[in-house]
Amino acid sequence: MKRTHHCGQLNRESVGTAVELIGWVDSVRDHGGIIFVDLRDREGLTQIVFNPEDNRELAEKASHLKPESVISISGTVGPRPEATVNPRLSTGEIEVTASGLEIHNVSRTPPFPIDDVKGDKVNEDLRLTYRYLDMRRPRMRRIFKIRHQAGKATRDYLDEEGFLEVETPFLFKSTPEGAREYLVPSRLNPGEFYALTQSPQQYKQMLMVAGIEKYYQLARCFRDEDLRADRQPEFTQIDLEMSFIDREDMYALIEGLVARIWKDVLGVEVPQKFERMPYVDAMNRYGSDKPDRRFGLEIVDLGDVFAKSEFKVFASTLKSGGSIKAFNAKGLADLTQGELGHLTETAQSLGAKGLAFIKAEKGEWKSPIVKFFSEEEKAALAERLGIQEGDIVFFAADQWERACTVMGRVRLEAAELLKKKGRLEIPADQYDFFWVIDFPLVVYEEEAGRYVAAHHPFTAPVPEDVALLDSDPRSVRGQHYDLVLNGVELGGGSIRVHNPELQRKLFEEVFQIPPDVAEERFGYMLKAFAYGAPPHGGIALGFDRMIAILAGVSSIRDVIAFPKTQKGQCLMTASPGPVTEKQLRDLHIQTVDTETV
Repeated sequence: MKRTHHCGQLNRESVGTAVELIGWVDSVRDHGGIIFVDLRDREGLTQIVFNPEDNRELAEKASHLKPESVISISGTVGPRPEATVNPRLSTGEIEVTASGLEIHNVSRTPPFPIDDVKGDKVNEDLRLTYRYLDMRRPRMRRIFKIRHQAGKATRDYLDEEGFLEVETPFLFKSTPEGAREYLVPSRLNPGEFYALTQSPQQYKQMLMVAGIEKYYQLARCFRDEDLRADRQPEFTQIDLEMSFIDREDMYALIEGLVARIWKDVLGVEVPQKFERMPYVDAMNRYGSDKPDRRFGLEIVDLGDVFAKSEFKVFASTLKSGGSIKAFNAKGLADLTQGELGHLTETAQSLGAKGLAFIKAEKGEWKSPIVKFFSEEEKAALAERLGIQEGDIVFFAADQWERACTVMGRVRLEAAELLKKKGRLEIPADQYDFFWVIDFPLVVYEEEAGRYVAAHHPFTAPVPEDVALLDSDPRSVRGQHYDLVLNGVELGGGSIRVHNPELQRKLFEEVFQIPPDVAEERFGYMLKAFAYGAPPHGGIALGFDRMIAILAGVSSIRDVIAFPKTQKGQCLMTASPGPVTEKQLRDLHIQTVDTETV
């Protein structure tokens, strides 16, 4: 079973060559007794001709071939008749006249057509049940080639930069703070559990203490989260850590890596200097810490415009220290009541009481709230927001973060409506990379009644803000950075705390983690830091999300070979599934019937 060529290799220069090909039957056609078979392998299609005038028995055998059966053929390459040349195929100028045929495996009739190019004619659950058939489609082969190329570009680039690839364990210690973990019972240690690593965070910091200096891996990570298009219970990230660096060193490294991947995979030149946007600016202008800046609709602060407003809602919000935010959805005044209702529900789902608006239609402003505005306020609004005929302005009046977040989500929904109406077009090949920086180091968690890490508890504060840890923790900025692309957080990281005393202070005084709990969870890190930890920092880039963007698909399920459904199930293998009583006894586990509890 030795092939001489792949099915996408042959061209006019191959005419006269004796070949042997192996692959899957893509289609079978009978043209007046002459049998045409399109043979497919990973690299493409080749048309095979079985002519009864040359070999009647061979043509008869070929006429009974079923699509998706596996065969090998031998034959000679010839030119196609001019009228049958297919310019859409790389092999479209030639065909192979068969002299031999061997059938290796006869296929059943597939449950869905393999030639469904986009895969949108078939229910996704059915495609995932027969994932091995779904992956035979050219679109899927292209995606996994992109994934391979991106992985290779990553390894080549980081190798050139002096990084060492080091694997870290999957079985780790449970750290309850953060995303929900998958727990793994230990047979050898009854009643005790491992956790599958959410990320190699603590291990890679230990590698810096160990003197590796530059570490990376394409790391498998696990989180027991509610799933959606950009989340899977197991996923891959480009994980790396470096010693003796500052933030600018990290920016330069990752900008070079991204440029290398886009160049090697897509042939696209990416500028190797990305804009830095402070978190506060991102929230104020776009209502998101991962904004999509490829369209306008920027959010504007109107606190000064309504500083003396007689509109009670706005006046009371400003008096309580809140903010008035708005944006102009240019050209969307003709939205339907249903569309407006959807936007209102979106705002309410984020805690807003409603969604105030002004429509500019037929030469006037239409709104339940416009009667409360003075002429000066109207003039300032028109100038600040550039209101014209056909526009609609949306408002949020609330505490700063919620007002920003509500406007940010409504902004994205409004952009989707404009796209559907054909009034907003974003080029598919537009890539807007930038860094969001200067995040808050901590956030106050009402339920816990204490500060928690905004990123993770090992993030170092900006040096000039360290003195504020005692007096005003909310104002302390962390050395945390996110790489954003087209409204997607491509990755995030930080410069780490390497001083054990500062780390203890954060644990015990700022996050109010009792010393015994801190020792139980992180004692080994504090001990390691006492033996000469270098200044260090790192980042993790979402590899699956990156591949989805490179491949132009919306769901990371399309770029993972064997993904899970939104319920965390693998339909192909019917997992998760039950286990035997003996397996449970060996692990010292007893199951509980939740319906009777």
